[in-house]
Amino acid sequence: MDIKRPRPSAAKVVALLKAHQINHVRLYYADVKLLRALSLTGIQVVVGVTNDEVKYFANYPSKAARWVKEVVVELSPATNITAIAVGNEFLTMLPKNESRFLVPAMNNLHKALVAAKLSRKVKISAPQTTEVMVGTFPPSTAKFSRESTLRRLLQFLKNTDSFYMVNAYPYRQYVDSGGVFPIEYALFQPGQKIVDSNTDFQYENMLDSLIDATYFAMSALDFRHIPVVVSETGWPWAGDNETEPQATVKNAETFNNNLIQRVLNGSGPPSRREIPMNVYIYEMYNEDDMPGPVSERSWGVFFSDGSPVYPLNFTTGSSEKVRVNSSFPGFCVAKAEAKDQDLQGGIDWACGPGETNCSAILSPRDPCYGDSVKNRASFAFNEYFQRMRFCGGNCDFSGTANLTDIDPSYGSCRFTQILNSTRPACPSTSPPSGPASEIGKASRIRTSFGRVATTLVALVFLELWTSRY
Repeated sequence: MDIKRPRPSAAKVVALLKAHQINHVRLYYADVKLLRALSLTGIQVVVGVTNDEVKYFANYPSKAARWVKEVVVELSPATNITAIAVGNEFLTMLPKNESRFLVPAMNNLHKALVAAKLSRKVKISAPQTTEVMVGTFPPSTAKFSRESTLRRLLQFLKNTDSFYMVNAYPYRQYVDSGGVFPIEYALFQPGQKIVDSNTDFQYENMLDSLIDATYFAMSALDFRHIPVVVSETGWPWAGDNETEPQATVKNAETFNNNLIQRVLNGSGPPSRREIPMNVYIYEMYNEDDMPGPVSERSWGVFFSDGSPVYPLNFTTGSSEKVRVNSSFPGFCVAKAEAKDQDLQGGIDWACGPGETNCSAILSPRDPCYGDSVKNRASFAFNEYFQRMRFCGGNCDFSGTANLTDIDPSYGSCRFTQILNSTRPACPSTSPPSGPASEIGKASRIRTSFGRVATTLVALVFLELWTSRY
């Protein structure tokens, strides 16, 4: 039996957003089920156009108009769609000769919004990576490397009263710098301020510096009044112990909680103190099937069963005021109503592709064999969950398992308990395809990190938003 990684239902995603008072989200593509589930919640939504759709919409205005009708017009105002993100890092992910399609696609989408009388409510932008800039430090020297394309993009944003979206990652900048910047600078921790000698601006953290670099790059092209929105940032909570030592739960918790506090203080970076920072945290769920280093699968702030990876407070940025994670989440056991056939399929997967140690349930002589398939399934499910819950695994097994705080151990059969403080290292290779979330897979390539393209599925971002444009 092939057990696919269960994707949290749209209703569960929305319930999780509401429970944590998250009022803005960004979706990588138009997931209609999720968009409908977000209706009447008041949650503001940025919905994405995929990179594959950009060229299509540039060449066929009628297709762009149809997308706007089906995704925006028909779902509004019940679903509060406030922006469209056209592509994701389109200028660096696709061949250079494809860049000419970006702004025409944006124009065609905008014309459709104008026709629907929604252009004032729904803005259009196009998230780009910081790699479209050169000379990002000091920030005052930053310039765009593709001036002609960026000039057309910025002119569109100016004409439509929109904002520039940038994916900015202090983690990647820190790793790429090879130790030039202290880790405290990347994590918003107190330390020596870094001064831009051209402006005398003092920078207390790397994200402020990257945002200011974006403002200076726009100013170099004579665009000085377009706000910047950070469309992605975050920190991986797990990585290879040898090659990714800074990808830890502690650093991810520190970065994101400090980030929230930084955003909530209401000021912008040194060159634009009057413009509050607007930031999306990457990402809601882990990308369990992302190939490459362990860190590539470990950016999520929630496991796919809804449990938080680490303490994070979206309203205060303090991990101490609200405890959102216990030292032990519970045991993963078979549901009482689950069918034996389905449970056996789960056992076969956990003890096979899931690489779980099932030596205690192989024969009636073994301590955890028990008197039923449910006993054996509970043991196998829990062994897998305890070992893999820090690495993207969850307690679902196609709906046949759930968590309990009651220790199911009996006789000489002891069920494993792994506390957060003693979490095991994640596998250095991609985990086997198993019971974890499919939300979060995205087509993304970053040359410096060896990223490869994967199938595009709904990717949900969390947002910290302090003002509206």
